[in-house]
Amino acid sequence: MRIYTVEQLNELSHRIIGAAMEVHKTLGPGLLEVVYEDCLIVELQQRGIKVQRQVERPIIYKGTEVGHPLRIDMLVEDCIIVELKTVSELLDLHTAQLLSYLKLSSLKLGLLINFNSVLLQDGLRRVVNGL
Repeated sequence: MRIYTVEQLNELSHRIIGAAMEVHKTLGPGLLEVVYEDCLIVELQQRGIKVQRQVERPIIYKGTEVGHPLRIDMLVEDCIIVELKTVSELLDLHTAQLLSYLKLSSLKLGLLINFNSVLLQDGLRRVVNGL
């Protein structure tokens, strides 16, 4: 797995946010999460960004893999987790969930994107794990 600098992670996160803003500008709020996921995948791929959807990662508890893996909405360039929501407002619980995903995946940066916002910038949270 490639090691990214903080600057590279920041630049990539800006590119992801730009793609999400394009999707939101085109579709607007109020659709199902899966619609935004489908469209964001297309937008990222068109921009030459590697993305995987619904990525399963094992949960290791005290050295033992447990039965139910994490299911990450999107993993971009194998280094940034993107979790999508279509909720009335982002809660601290959503941020805590993403931070847990980052820790369990040993990744440093995640984006929480709520497409059910009038302005997408109001539905964005950047979550870091030890940067």
